[in-house]
Amino acid sequence: MARVGLTGDRLAEAAADLADEVGFEKVSISALARHFGVKDASLYSHVKNLQDLRTRVALLAGGEMTDRIAAAVAGRAGREALGAFAGAYRAYALEHPGRYTATQMRLDQSVAAASPVLKRTAEITYGMLRAYGLGEPDLTDAVRLLRSTFHGYCALEATGGFGAPRDVLASWEKTIDALHVLLEHWPREETQD
Repeated sequence: MARVGLTGDRLAEAAADLADEVGFEKVSISALARHFGVKDASLYSHVKNLQDLRTRVALLAGGEMTDRIAAAVAGRAGREALGAFAGAYRAYALEHPGRYTATQMRLDQSVAAASPVLKRTAEITYGMLRAYGLGEPDLTDAVRLLRSTFHGYCALEATGGFGAPRDVLASWEKTIDALHVLLEHWPREETQD
């Protein structure tokens, strides 16, 4: 392939595809250069370094995942919204393992603060949880609970970590039911005046 048409966005998309094929940790400038049939140095006019490339993949994947979640929860509230949110999250994680791994990357604070993708992710997540009547600091605690539960479940499922004969999807649905009950009966923190 010729260099013509290489851009930072195109490199991020190709790196995201590569991450899904070989794993996010194996994405490198050299592997991407080989994909495009160019020398490594040719890519540095489009990305600063490997960290920049991985950040671009993380933001791309985060945007894709957020779009799926937003479409799934639109017009829903309570258990229905929670189930739609969780289902979209799980589907993305299982369909795009490399991209999903990228979404778990810790981003530089300045990048995170300036990212419209991360802002939209927070708005959708907090919006869904406000239907449960949660305010701060409980919202932050609930977000952390959901993220850790969803991530842990998806990570275990992706690696075949569930060996019991019970259907994995049935357990997933029971997990969502349990989270819904917990969110409805959240142990609210008393705020100080």
